Amino acid sequence: MSDRHLSASQLVALEDRFAAHNYHPLPVVLARGEGAYVYDVDGKCYLDCLAAYSAVNQGHNHPRIVAALVEQAKRLALTSRAFHNDRFGPFCEKFSKLTGYQKVLMMNTGAEAVETAIKAARRHAYQKRSLPADRARIIVFDENFHGRTTTIVGFSSDENSRAGFGPFPPGFTRVRYGDLAAVEAAMGPDVAAILVEPVQGEAGVIVPPRDFLPGLRRLCDRYGALLICDEIQSGLGRTGSLFAHHASGVHPDGVIVGKALSGGLYPVSAFLADDAVMSVFTPGSHGSTYGGNPLACAVAEAALDVLIEENLCERSRDLGEVFAEALRAIDSPKIKEIRAAGLWVGLELHPHAGKARGYCETLMREGLLCKDTHDFTIRIAPTLVVRAEALEEAASTIARVLRA
Repeated sequence: MSDRHLSASQLVALEDRFAAHNYHPLPVVLARGEGAYVYDVDGKCYLDCLAAYSAVNQGHNHPRIVAALVEQAKRLALTSRAFHNDRFGPFCEKFSKLTGYQKVLMMNTGAEAVETAIKAARRHAYQKRSLPADRARIIVFDENFHGRTTTIVGFSSDENSRAGFGPFPPGFTRVRYGDLAAVEAAMGPDVAAILVEPVQGEAGVIVPPRDFLPGLRRLCDRYGALLICDEIQSGLGRTGSLFAHHASGVHPDGVIVGKALSGGLYPVSAFLADDAVMSVFTPGSHGSTYGGNPLACAVAEAALDVLIEENLCERSRDLGEVFAEALRAIDSPKIKEIRAAGLWVGLELHPHAGKARGYCETLMREGLLCKDTHDFTIRIAPTLVVRAEALEEAASTIARVLRA
């Protein structure tokens, strides 16, 4: 029987039987997406308020990105970096000029790009600052989310991500997010880098104090360490600018990008830095069979063109302000706090209201797909092509659910 004829319950049963249980999805089975909306196997329409964790900022199946993927797939998809291809150089030029960084190192997933940044920071400390071998430390933050590799979960504060996966590599010092005094106390000549999310997404859209990133920049300059911003979720328009760190006026030494770099159609990620950092990589020292493949480059180039030419960063900023104002106007004793940056909202509930999962399930039945995080926070991240009228309706639906 074709999967097109299976019911939602049958599809869920197949997943439960044959797939690893490493996710706990909401009980909806999606079959199609277009723009700001997705449709389940029974044809019901939902406003997507997660956007695949910001991977589909440009909307589902954007026709320009789809066309680029199809055209390139018909011509050449993969060569490996053993050979040059005609899409790689032009894409790197475009991305370099757009972001202001001299070099681009393409990978596939966000976690791979984070690992790339970690390797760059350590080798930079050894080669450029003559730090003794195997002594480099990287400062990270409580409630961080940078991926799922064993190195990365080793410096996570989420025990659910860590439990049973050790022993973990050393070389990381975790401090409280947003606390400059704690960072300063942890600094030293052996610190190779500070790795930070300008806005913490998985933690519940946590926006740090205004002076936090500038303070990190000053500390890095004082100690010769690199400031590396993980913009995998917060970048490419999500917070109302190309990168979230732009709001603070700092220039990081490295930027990690993924998710929306492909508009959700293909795994593409990158590490951005200037020559002084990127020159630590030499042939054979790092790589990926798929990294920088022609298909990835064609898709990413189209995704960036859509982001810029359709003014999606500005839409995120302007619509986000109105949407956040509407949510803050909700009169409900269940709401503890609403945090927002562009079209990215963390609606935190009081514990007495119950866990966010139940509210996300209710919102799903009302036609809104959101996702809970950290027990009591509803994470809301519509695609950046969403219309103002849809956001107004979403705010009304959320208000109705939270007042019930």
